[in-house]
Amino acid sequence: MEYYYPIDGKQLQQQYRDHLSSYRTWSQAEHAEDWILFPENMGSNISIDETALSNGELYTIVTNKASKGKQGCLIAMIKGTESKQIIKILKKISYETRCTVEEISLDMAATMNKIAKKSFPKASRVIDRFHVQKLAYEAVQNVRIAYRWEAISKESQNIQKAKEDNKAYKTSLYSNTEKQLLARSRYLLFKSQEKWSKGQKKLGLQFFLIIFQK
Repeated sequence: MEYYYPIDGKQLQQQYRDHLSSYRTWSQAEHAEDWILFPENMGSNISIDETALSNGELYTIVTNKASKGKQGCLIAMIKGTESKQIIKILKKISYETRCTVEEISLDMAATMNKIAKKSFPKASRVIDRFHVQKLAYEAVQNVRIAYRWEAISKESQNIQKAKEDNKAYKTSLYSNTEKQLLARSRYLLFKSQEKWSKGQKKLGLQFFLIIFQK
């Protein structure tokens, strides 16, 4: 608005906060920096996760999955990730309301599991798919890196042997060497095979031929 209209954006922000909005009379203003609760947004399927805001401060956030990130999504935002403190704040929501939760999605952190178990006693705890996929991706990348170091070591040995035998070292018959394939397949492994381009399919075929030979 400051760009399109000749107004002071900072002053408008202050005027909105102090006069146009209900911020000064908001019942949660006193503790909003540490925690806010919106129990009216509770649903049967919720999520709990941690996030870092602009200043790097960690907050634990509870959301209603049915709202899909839109209005009425936020149930709680609490500063920090310490289970004891998070549970204390969430228990400010009535027991009856918390018992309406049937399922809660969370990551694999022990603290999140404890928070979910103590705060939502009737809910089934489900590991979020994103975190399961992340573990699988990390495992694949660890294998790829291990094979790449193995390929580098093997190539170095072959080059040295060729020098000792006074022969020219010959690389792989593939368009990419084993070392190159294991380096260039990094992002390829993060994509579904159906989304591979023509060139990526060729690269993927060469990569898997190498892996299956291990």
